[in-house]
Amino acid sequence: MEKTKAKPVLTETGNSDAESTGLTNAAQIVRKLNNEDKEIDMSKFHKSNNSVPAASSAAIFYGRHPVAAAIANPRRQINKILCTAETAEELRRLCTENRRTPGLVNIVDRKEIDRILPREAVHQGIAAYVRELENYTLEDICIMAGDRPDCHVLILDQVTDPQNIGAIIRSCVAFDTLALIMQDKNAPAETGAMAKASAGMIEHLPICRVTNLSRAVEKLKQSGFWTVGMDGYAETAIDKLKKGGKTAVIMGSEGKGMRRLVEEACDITVRLPISAKVESLNVSTAAAIALYEISKK
Repeated sequence: MEKTKAKPVLTETGNSDAESTGLTNAAQIVRKLNNEDKEIDMSKFHKSNNSVPAASSAAIFYGRHPVAAAIANPRRQINKILCTAETAEELRRLCTENRRTPGLVNIVDRKEIDRILPREAVHQGIAAYVRELENYTLEDICIMAGDRPDCHVLILDQVTDPQNIGAIIRSCVAFDTLALIMQDKNAPAETGAMAKASAGMIEHLPICRVTNLSRAVEKLKQSGFWTVGMDGYAETAIDKLKKGGKTAVIMGSEGKGMRRLVEEACDITVRLPISAKVESLNVSTAAAIALYEISKK
C-alpha cells in the first residue's frame, strides 16, 4: 500500500499544529549552513579601516523562519523575543540549544505583536527585536574568494525594495553565492520584511556595503573577478556566456538598470533571453535566473 504523504509542517500564514517543528527545522537548516562555512576563518574579517561603519540600528524580525534563524546565528544580537503561548516553549528550547538565555522569550497577546508590526506583516505569533549584523568589507570578500577559483558574487545597484532584496538573498544562498554587495546609501537597512522574504537566509549570506559601487567593481576586477553586468539591451545572452573563474554579476534597478559609471566598469554586459512580449522581469526573478546560469560551471 502506498504511504500517505505527511502534511507540510512549515506554512507561511496562520497558526499550525506543527509550529514548534517548523521552528526547529528552520534553526537546524541555518546551523547546517553555518557548519558548512567553518572552513573559513572568520577571525580575519572586519579588520579593514575602509569599511562602512558597522551596523548598530535595531530591527524587528517576525515569523518562524527569520526568528529561528536569528537565534541560531551566533553573530546576531537579539534583545527580546515576543511570542504567543503556543510557541514559547520551543523558542526557549532553541535559545538554550544556541547558548542564549531563555529569558529573552516573553509571552504576549497576538494583538501586542500586531501593534508593533506593519499591518500586512505575517508574523505567526513571533517577533524579535534584533541588531543588524556587522557589515563585511570588500577586503573580506576578496579574502574569502582567494581559494575559490569558480566563486561568484552579486552586486545590486540601486535596488531599494526590502522584499526584493530578501528574495534575492534567498536565491544567493540557493545558488552558493559567496556574497552580496550593495552601495550603502542606495540600499535599505535590514528590515523584518527583508528577513521574512529571505526565509531566514539573511543570517547566512555575507553582505557587504560600500560607499562607491563603481570603485568596488574595479577593486573586484583587480582581485581577479570577471564583472558581468545585466542589461536587457545587451547583444549577448547570458546562456551564451563562457562560464568559469571568479565572477561578479551586477544587477541594476528594475526601472533604470545600472548607472552609467557602474555599467562602464563592467567587463561585459549580457541579457536574459526572454520573450519580446515581456519588457522586463522583477529584479528578484531576474537575479535568480542570472545566478542559476552563472552557477552552472
